[in-house]
Amino acid sequence: MKNTKRENEKMNGGNLMLRKWFKDEEGQGMVEYGLIIGLIAVVVIVALVALGPKVRDMFDQVNDELDKAGAGAGT
Repeated sequence: MKNTKRENEKMNGGNLMLRKWFKDEEGQGMVEYGLIIGLIAVVVIVALVALGPKVRDMFDQVNDELDKAGAGAGT
């Protein structure tokens, strides 16, 4: 099966665009931003794992106090 001239031009133009895309360095900044966001996500996860039990205990304490206040108001 022989390609027409127009099909050949489309394929070559696509290859040219692909080569330009790989040579383009503007995407480098996006990769750097992605790495920074990934690092921030890791830091947030580590902080939540480390502080999670303390935060849970604080919410449990507040919940207990609210339950006591609600039980006292009902009498």
